[in-house]
Amino acid sequence: MKNSNIQHTIPLKIENITFNNKADQTIEIVIVPKPEDKNAHQKNVGIELDEDLIFEILSKHYQHVQITKINIQRDLDELAGRGPDLVFSGVKYFHFNDENLWLNDFLDSHDIAYIASNRTVLNGEYDKDRAKRTMQKANINTACFFVAKPDEYLTEDSIPLAFPLFIKPVSSGDSIGVDANSIVTNFLGFQSKILDIYRNQHCSSMVETYLPGKEYSVGIFEDGVSGTLRAMPIEIIAEPNENGYRILDFDIKRNDSEKVLPVTDTKIHKALSDVAKNAFKALGGKSLGRIDIKMNENNEPHFIEANLMPGLRKGYFYKACLLNLDMSYEQMILTIAETGLSSKDSQLGVFTDTTQPQTQNA
Repeated sequence: MKNSNIQHTIPLKIENITFNNKADQTIEIVIVPKPEDKNAHQKNVGIELDEDLIFEILSKHYQHVQITKINIQRDLDELAGRGPDLVFSGVKYFHFNDENLWLNDFLDSHDIAYIASNRTVLNGEYDKDRAKRTMQKANINTACFFVAKPDEYLTEDSIPLAFPLFIKPVSSGDSIGVDANSIVTNFLGFQSKILDIYRNQHCSSMVETYLPGKEYSVGIFEDGVSGTLRAMPIEIIAEPNENGYRILDFDIKRNDSEKVLPVTDTKIHKALSDVAKNAFKALGGKSLGRIDIKMNENNEPHFIEANLMPGLRKGYFYKACLLNLDMSYEQMILTIAETGLSSKDSQLGVFTDTTQPQTQNA
C-alpha cells in the first residue's frame, strides 16, 4: 500500500459497520474478458464477480474506484504504474507469451494490496491431494483417501479402502465432475467413474472413504490487522438422488436447488468453527475463504476441501455472512475491501485464533 498513514473509515468490528465520508483511497476492480460461451468455465478465474455491482458499492465509500480489464501485459504494467491502494479481483492468472503470470505474484512484486491468498496458498488448496495431506500433518480430521487414475488399480483387492467410496477430480472446483455416480459401491463403478473423470476433467481422481453425515460449509473472515479469524458455519442440504444419497453435485449447485440453513446447535457450531479455523491456518489462508466439512457416522466433523477464493455473488460465502452475522451483501463487499486494505503488512500470515461464541441470526 502506498500510503501507510491512511485513516480507515470502516471500523473492523463488522457487526456495526458505519460509514462517514468517502475514503481517499484508490481501488481497481480487475477483470479479464469473458468467454463467448457464458457457461464456459474460466480456469484462470477463481472468483466470479459482478463487477458493476461491486463498482457501485465501493464507489459509495471510496473516492477512486475503477474497473480495469486486462487484455495484454501492457494493461497490467500500466496498473502497476498507477499503484492503486487495492486490487479487488477474482483473477488467478493471465496467459501472456505462452506463460502463466499470476496476478497476486505480480501485485506482491509491486507492493500492491489485494484480496484473498497468494499463489502458493491457492495452489495448495486447489490440489485436493496436497490439501488433505496438509490436514493430516496438522492433525485435522479428514476422510481416508488415495489418488487414482485409469488402469492403476486392476482388481478390487488392490484398492486400499473399502466401499462405499466417494470419487471426484483431484483438481477442480464448483463440484465439476461430481454427479450421482460419484458414490461407488463396487469395483465396476470405481473403474467407470475414474475413467469418466480422466476423460472429461483430464486429471486423476481423489478417492475417499464415503462420509454419510450432514454437510456444512464454513465461511472465514480474517481481521487484516490482528489476524483474528471469524468462522461462519452453515448447513447445506441436497435432495436425495435416485440412489438415496444427498450429493452436492454440479447440477444442484448450478440450479441452486439445495437448502442452506444456519447452524443453531452451539456445540456443533463450535466444532465446525474450530475445524475450519485450523484448516484455514494450516493452508496459510489470508483475508477470506470457505472450508467444506462433512460429518462421519459418529457426527464428527471432517475436512472435505477448501476454497480460498470463494464466490462473491450470493452463494455459500454470502449466505454464511448473512445467517451468522446478519450482514448485507454491501457490508460483505466493504468488509472484504477493508480487510485487503488493512492487511498489507500481514500478508506473510500471522494468525490469531478466537473462540468467542457466535451470535446466531436465523
